[in-house]
Amino acid sequence: MSAQNTSCVEPETDRWLSVVGLSEDGWTALGDGARAAVIGAEFVIGGQRHLDHLPDVADQQREAWPSPFSQGVERIRQWQGRRVCVLVSGDPFWFGAGATLARTFSPTVMDCHPGSSAFSLAAARLGWALQSVNCHSLVARDPDRLRSALVPGRRLLVLSNDEQSPETVCELLAAGGYGASRVMVLEALGGPEERFTETTAGEGLAQPVARLNTLAIECQVDDPERPMARVPGRPGEAFSHDGQISQPEVRAVVMAQLAPRGGEHLWDLGAGSGAVAVEWLLADPANRATAVERRPERVTNIRDNGRRHGVAHLEAVAGDSIQAMPMLSRPDAVFIGGGASGDGVINSAWSALPAGGRCVATAVTTEGEAALLAAQGQYGGQLTRLSVDRTQPLGRFNGWKADRPITIWATTKPPQAQDGTP
Repeated sequence: MSAQNTSCVEPETDRWLSVVGLSEDGWTALGDGARAAVIGAEFVIGGQRHLDHLPDVADQQREAWPSPFSQGVERIRQWQGRRVCVLVSGDPFWFGAGATLARTFSPTVMDCHPGSSAFSLAAARLGWALQSVNCHSLVARDPDRLRSALVPGRRLLVLSNDEQSPETVCELLAAGGYGASRVMVLEALGGPEERFTETTAGEGLAQPVARLNTLAIECQVDDPERPMARVPGRPGEAFSHDGQISQPEVRAVVMAQLAPRGGEHLWDLGAGSGAVAVEWLLADPANRATAVERRPERVTNIRDNGRRHGVAHLEAVAGDSIQAMPMLSRPDAVFIGGGASGDGVINSAWSALPAGGRCVATAVTTEGEAALLAAQGQYGGQLTRLSVDRTQPLGRFNGWKADRPITIWATTKPPQAQDGTP
């Protein structure tokens, strides 16, 4: 008979920090473990509406969570090692305070008792399969970021920041061509004051709503031809620009060669409209991008393009690329759309790239093409020339008109590369 492995992990005995998720039905909905965590705590901190649900406990100190949030974290730190209970809404680790606390205190000292999240309650009320729904939060977040999630037929659940959020979202949807979208406001989910209001984004709300509310949205478009594609190569009219913008076909090829993997940082140098940086950010919500452009009016366009596509976190820097690069966070990829022929731009960008980083540059002038030929000779990579012809009226018929051909240089920095050398 073979010996059995009797080793086991001993349970933690020093979990001094309890995190309890409360829904609107309050104390009665908590399980035995959550109730014990509250009653056994020396110090309880949470929103005042959470504290109001609790029964009296002798000699227990309670405080409403202060503003800013960091002050509450500091109060918990002062009680470190003693029995502390934090009250939060619903599930602490779904757009909740749990993740923030876990960045300050080790998860090994935390004992979490999640409640029903607003997302779960809303999905249950509506009969929506939660795994098929896009979930978002507007709590202390820019509402414009919702724009990147808008897709015909998509369902969204959105935690509102306050009682103004539903009207803000309706206006955002209508301005983006989604005025026909069905919008449901679910107030005080799980509690005795729960209420359900339905409208369309174009109609908006005819009555005030409670501060605590969740939005359910079924995206429907006003014009089926208006919504943006979900792949690179979005049309030029989708961007604010002064003519300094790459053609959609070129942008699609550039993005394929930049190959965003998710959670990476792009430098868009000589950014023009910033369209490549926008496409990069739309490829993955964890991506970051910095667009550098010397002309102030184009920097304004870059910021507008970030907002209108729901990626307002696009960093726009006004100035010369060479001067700006030393001040930027290190990139994972670089796109040089303007100024490739300038002294040192390609070399400086290459030096900044880590091994495995991608560099892509384009040129439409002979001088720019010469710079790309030199870069290929020094750093390797592939040169591609694109020429796009389009039909246009020619009398009673149609004829072909060619765009200027564009040269694209693309390469990946090998592990053995040293800065400035092949």
